[in-house]
Order: sequence, then C-alpha cells, then structure tokens
Amino acid sequence: MSSLWKSRQIVNNFKPDVVIGTGGFASGPLLQIANSANIPTVVQEQNSFPGITNKLLSKKASTICVAYENLERFFPANKIVLTGNPVRQDILDISNKRTEAIEYFNLKVEKKTLLVLGGSLGSRRINQLIESKIFDFVAKDIQVIWQCGKFYIDEYRHYGDNKNVQVMAFIDRMDLVYAAADFVISRAGASSVSELCLVGKPVIFIPSPNVAEDHQTKNANAIVEKNGALMIKESELEEKFEEVFENLISDESLQRKLSENIKRLAKPNATKDIVEEIIKLIK
Repeated sequence: MSSLWKSRQIVNNFKPDVVIGTGGFASGPLLQIANSANIPTVVQEQNSFPGITNKLLSKKASTICVAYENLERFFPANKIVLTGNPVRQDILDISNKRTEAIEYFNLKVEKKTLLVLGGSLGSRRINQLIESKIFDFVAKDIQVIWQCGKFYIDEYRHYGDNKNVQVMAFIDRMDLVYAAADFVISRAGASSVSELCLVGKPVIFIPSPNVAEDHQTKNANAIVEKNGALMIKESELEEKFEEVFENLISDESLQRKLSENIKRLAKPNATKDIVEEIIKLIK
C-alpha cells in the first residue's frame, strides 16, 4: 500500500506520457498506478518465462515487448511485439575485433580460449566446477578467462598464477572478451542469453536454479530447442560436464552448427524496435 501511494505521487508530479516496466517489485506499483490513470504502459519481458508481476501488469498494458516466441500463453496475443532484449552496442559486431582482443588479453593466437561467465556477482557452483577442471583445461592447451565474480575473487585469484589462466572479478571489455573466446560457459540470465545470441560462439549454459520460477533453465531451453546451445543443469554437472565439454571442443561440425543456429536467434535491433513501440504510444 505504501508503494502504491508513493507511486501515485511520482506519477502525479512527473506526469509521464508513457511508463515502462521490466518486472519485479520496483516496476509493479508504478505501472499499476499508471494503468489506473489511463497512462500508456509498456511491459518489457526479458525472459522466456514471465514473472508474476509482468503477468499481472500485462492485462492492462498497452504493449508487451518480448524476447522469446510463444509467450501467448502468458500475455494477450494482440499486445505482444517480438523485439528481443536491449544489449550493449559494442558487441553488435565483434567479427573484426579478434586481433585486438588477442592482444588486449595477451593470449596465444594458436591456442583455443574458454570464457567462463558466472554473472556479475559470481556463481559458487560454476566456480567450484572450473576449479576442479582448471588443470584439465590447461593440459588440453586451452587458455581460460574466468570471471569468478567479486564475492569469490580472493578465493580463486591464485589460479591466475598459471600463464594460461586469467581470473577476474569483473570484465570491463565484454566486446573484446567475446571476440577472443572460442567457447563459452555461462549462466542463462536474460541479458547474457541475448548477448550470446549476437556473439554466436558455441555455448554451454549452466542455468542458476536459484531464481524465480527457474526462468534461467527456461531461457536456456529456448536456445537448446533450436539447436543453438548446450545445457547442463547444476545437479548433473558431476556426471555430464566432462563428456559434454569434450564433445564440444573435439567436434568442429558441432561448433559450427551451434554458432550458426544461435546467431539466427539474435535480435540486433532490439533497442531501436522497443523505442519505436514507445514512440507510437507517445504519438
């Protein structure tokens, strides 16, 4: 009730022409008040499985911008626009950044590079996996760029003493690290999945099971079903990781197939398309 009251004050003072929400507790009350005041609203659903807030807001929303197909079972079909998710603009074309990337990260051009992404805060389970396999990767002559997250950097920093391993809390130049990578191990958050579709590298998704309605597994599945990526659930890492990873790095035709298929799912004009929908409502 307090949030609704504060939201009404914000809307009355700011007098918006349109209100945009991406779900969660922060956008719920504001969009609800905007809807009740007959102000046009846009819901931007980033995941393949919507959260409860966006499901509720969609009933009165003017437009619903989505990143995945087949969301008619959750939202009114006549309001859905398939736009994709906004991504950082510097990764839209990384094909000509490979040489710069190799130099920036001081990599050996003749070796394959594995990029590990556990999200900005890091992933305990992915870090444990990489720690247990790091010397196997090095033995296979694979260079590793391991983004372990700020909570875990002190624990894993020492693995960077190996000349083929770079351990980082955070990566500033995502465009260059994507350009340098030959393979990617990643969580399956909405932004990560959208970026990796544009990047077009072979990916193994390890979705976080600790998120609302297990939406990361559903995000990854949407790509896996189109033969655009591989996925291993956290609970299956012990038994499956070694075989899946070995198959990926040894099978060039599989690598090509995954790259081609995930690129087909990319939405490079997402930001522009969402802005156009907003402008239509303002006009």
